[in-house]
Amino acid sequence: MFQILSEKLDGVFKKLKGRGKLTEADIDATLREVRLALLEADVNFRVVKEFLARIRERAVGDEVSGSLTPAQQVIKIVHSELAGILGGSRTDLVRAAVPPTRILMVGLQGSGKTTTCAKLALSLKQQGLRPYLIPADLSRPAAVDQLITVGQKAGVPVYPSDAASTPVEVYRAASLEAGRAGCDTLIIDTAGRLHVDEDLMAEASTLSGTVHPHETLLVVDAMTGQDAVQVAESFHARLKLTGIILTKLDGDARGGAALSMRHITGVPVKFAGIGEDMDGIEPFYPDRIASRILGMGDVLTLIDKAEKAFDEKEAAKLVRKTRKGDFDLTDFRDQLKKVREMGSMQEILSMLPLPGKMKNAMPGEMDERELVKVTAIIDSMTPRERSNPRIINGSRRKRISAGSGTTVTDVNRLLKQFDQAKKMMKRFGKGGKGMGMPF
Repeated sequence: MFQILSEKLDGVFKKLKGRGKLTEADIDATLREVRLALLEADVNFRVVKEFLARIRERAVGDEVSGSLTPAQQVIKIVHSELAGILGGSRTDLVRAAVPPTRILMVGLQGSGKTTTCAKLALSLKQQGLRPYLIPADLSRPAAVDQLITVGQKAGVPVYPSDAASTPVEVYRAASLEAGRAGCDTLIIDTAGRLHVDEDLMAEASTLSGTVHPHETLLVVDAMTGQDAVQVAESFHARLKLTGIILTKLDGDARGGAALSMRHITGVPVKFAGIGEDMDGIEPFYPDRIASRILGMGDVLTLIDKAEKAFDEKEAAKLVRKTRKGDFDLTDFRDQLKKVREMGSMQEILSMLPLPGKMKNAMPGEMDERELVKVTAIIDSMTPRERSNPRIINGSRRKRISAGSGTTVTDVNRLLKQFDQAKKMMKRFGKGGKGMGMPF
């Protein structure tokens, strides 16, 4: 996420470190490099201009000149202004005083709108709500079937729309069905096009006039850069958007759309789509995103993910087993699976406040493959072998490597890593501490 922009800004600010005093010329030279980095990241030129003007105003004043660490103070100002153009603070979804809450999802084809409907529904379901999905995209072949499929994956009911009906007819019938089912949140998937056109806007406007949504959310692909901003402006002019969901944000190395969207449209980004899994959506926190861009990590989001992945009772059970020395390969495998549920290793690393060189020294794809390999090796063992690895002799190692599609060297390496992890966790256990992960 924002890797290219982060690396460029990191290079800019490294030049400031160690200086006891910053002159106005130093600040102007730094801002010129920041400007170039932002424009190369496809950030809207109007956003860049206003962003740098605010930074300069603060940086050339007493805020920096009176600081004992002027370089750090400049970075602090940049962080504050970055968070500001991203929206400042988290904007939550509006909920109806009297259910159901009606959420209209709009966007172009290819933005991931239909899948995002199911992701949002699952997220709301995990918060204790009872969402209901309504397929009102009747123009695209198989759109209804697609929503039914992803709705089933999310465990959320979907209205079986009739393609012969109109979107308004579908909504009216579906809302009655949702009421009978006791659902309190309606998520309506609307039609999309390959580009913004009058037919698309007219259909969305007509449906919006019937639904009277509490939220009108635009789903837009973050990787399309300035095109995403233009799409948002077009939809907002006709539908009065209340929020934006940026999909594929984890693959957006530049960050132009995310950094331009709120400032240009005035519409808050409410969610970020990350990954293909049904839980691949997270609230958009401007200050946390600003921290990621500046290489400061995002520990709060990492903690949120860990709390979702690791059950408190399971963690307590693991601590007890660790203290007794009963931690085995089944526990080791289960903990690795929990780590994978938190996201890719590259994503997890991006949330840690590590230097850029250290992050680059631990490539995510390699770590992902290693986790898959380790899981395959452990799954190829018998229950007795997993509970007592000491019995795994040469012949057993050959069998395990053949069954997992790995080498005996891979098996040997895993057993050695497990032994080290077990000793480490036992030391933590004796010290009165426990760990939810095997590292």
